[in-house]
Amino acid sequence: MTPVVEKLGAAVDEWVTANHPQLVATRRHLHAHPELGYAEFETTSFLEQRLRHHGLTPRRLPTGTGLVVDVGSGGVGGGPIVVLRADIDALPLADLKDVPYASTRDGLCHACGHDVHTTVVLGVAIALASMDGLPGTVRCVFQPAEETVPGGATEVVASGVLDGASRAFALHCDPSIPAGKIGLRTGAITAACDRMDVTLTGPGGHTARPQLTVDLVDALGRLITDLPALLSRQVDPRAGMSLVWGSVNAGIAANAIPQRGQLRGTLRVLDREAWTGAEELLRSLVERVAATTGAEVDVDYIRGVPPVINDPRSVALLRSAAIDTVGTDHIVLSPQSMGGEDFGWFADLMPIALARLGTHGGGAPLDLHRGTFDVDEHAIGVGVRLLARTALHALEADAGPRPIGTPPPARTRRPAPGDTSARRAVDERREPDDEFHRPAG
Repeated sequence: MTPVVEKLGAAVDEWVTANHPQLVATRRHLHAHPELGYAEFETTSFLEQRLRHHGLTPRRLPTGTGLVVDVGSGGVGGGPIVVLRADIDALPLADLKDVPYASTRDGLCHACGHDVHTTVVLGVAIALASMDGLPGTVRCVFQPAEETVPGGATEVVASGVLDGASRAFALHCDPSIPAGKIGLRTGAITAACDRMDVTLTGPGGHTARPQLTVDLVDALGRLITDLPALLSRQVDPRAGMSLVWGSVNAGIAANAIPQRGQLRGTLRVLDREAWTGAEELLRSLVERVAATTGAEVDVDYIRGVPPVINDPRSVALLRSAAIDTVGTDHIVLSPQSMGGEDFGWFADLMPIALARLGTHGGGAPLDLHRGTFDVDEHAIGVGVRLLARTALHALEADAGPRPIGTPPPARTRRPAPGDTSARRAVDERREPDDEFHRPAG
């Protein structure tokens, strides 16, 4: 770490100490005014006003909500660009907390910590904007619609606002980790998650004569038990692929075989290559099992989000920043989560890394995606210091030439303009899911 980066990091510490009350007030304002994905108009205007007040020039994303703002003078000939991402949307859940900053909007709540993520990245932008000598540009992206399928990150990737950046970082609240600690992990930290709806149809009939018809309830039972078992023998166990049913529905009468039945479930997988071929595999297995029953089958497979695969070098930069922020003793190994996070789409363009921000302040953990979720607000300052230092470390590391034999960051084609896959999320944003972001049950 150069003296310049060390000096800037110390200045961030001083800024956080001086501005802690404002950070808390910002988080509480956001918490009290939640908005759903692609409808975060007030949130966007609030952030835009705060950024402009501090001399920055934010730009709205093409979606109409969300912002991108550059801090520093990087870009062509001006040093590297490092991205920090925050998600700004809330969940369609009732806020069940008795606190002064509880949601003022019925049925909407920041139950996943996005108010904290947004406050942290806003704090980083404002803090770094007050300092001279940044060794590049920190590009802060305030992303809409993380709580949708396939997530607002697809729109960010398609918009081109990530072009030219060397790597991207984000954090996520973790109520299982005490406030003041940071969780890190190399490799897969969250899973891909897709949804599959299977509909079976048949002629129906009397339960006294199942041999004269197609017993759809029996067919559904075979799919429920046989499909996960078959899947476990088709995929490398190290891929971490898991199919779990969440809903089954068929019939209303005890003595009538129904004409229609439906299963709904989610597929989760930690390996991106395995995720790529998951839909084709699942469709073939469903048809194989259904063929033995005589039922007609229709599969609606909804592709969700990819796994977040943390790049080793980017995690090393996070670790260096975390050591400077909280010390070695307060860094923990983050377990893999089978929940989903659309930040994984950023990896289509550059290396990424997601950190876990400890938010547990004592007592029983207040789990994510529940109306009782809350955080120890001292974690906000930790998050600002962590991401600011991470950006500084990354700018310093990416400013120099790559070591001989080190390939450049992988870049793939952005989705073509007009791709409707992301817009499909708008129609489904009111279906909360743990990974599609539904309330945890």
